[in-house]
Amino acid sequence: MSINPQMFFDEAQKIIERVRTEQMENIKKTAAVMADVIANDGVVQVYGPGHSKSFAIELAHRAGGMVPFNAVLLDQLALSGVISAEELKDPATERNPDNGLALLKLHDIRPQDSFIICSNSGINGSVVEIAMEAKRRGLHLTAVTSVDHSSKSQSRHPSGKRLFEVADVVIDNCVPHGDAILSSPELPVKVCGGSSVANVFIAQSLNAETLRLLLERNYEPPIYMSQNIEGADERNEALRAKYEGRVT
Repeated sequence: MSINPQMFFDEAQKIIERVRTEQMENIKKTAAVMADVIANDGVVQVYGPGHSKSFAIELAHRAGGMVPFNAVLLDQLALSGVISAEELKDPATERNPDNGLALLKLHDIRPQDSFIICSNSGINGSVVEIAMEAKRRGLHLTAVTSVDHSSKSQSRHPSGKRLFEVADVVIDNCVPHGDAILSSPELPVKVCGGSSVANVFIAQSLNAETLRLLLERNYEPPIYMSQNIEGADERNEALRAKYEGRVT
């Protein structure tokens, strides 16, 4: 059978259902930490390199999301002049542990914060270095990763560790090795990546559970309104003022 949209929908739905049934406990564990962090004026730091950037920006500065989510992105190294735009496109940038430490220097990370790192493979140098640095600072760390892919892959970090081996909590996105989820006898390799779909589901599940826990404590969560609604800019800026310099 040739590749078609229904096939992708069916396979993606299977992955999301696996996440729902197999990973909800870990989602709830992480959300409990996130609620504690936010209630104590901390910030949830979210790093996502490559296509996993979509996980970070699904949480940070997003309509319906909370202000104290900070996106930690390799793009920021280029914007600050640490690396060039050409280097940003080079896979070697994500693989370099030094870039992980350089990126953290651009952010005001405090002891009351926590970290979530999303990386499908979980093997690249910057990913593992940021994970290890988060642990060195005593911060809680959740990994969102494909355990299948990562466990079958060799680390590119000098320590030999992979992201899931460093984290306090691991949320498996249940995506198979290689990310792509459809195959056809007409094609030499699998196609249609599944990690972005799974990661968005995980991100918004974390958001929903964290909000539930905060409301349970009678804590009013600072929620972004869509900037395309009248009056939203003033409201959002007022909420961001508390976290000035701490969230992008």
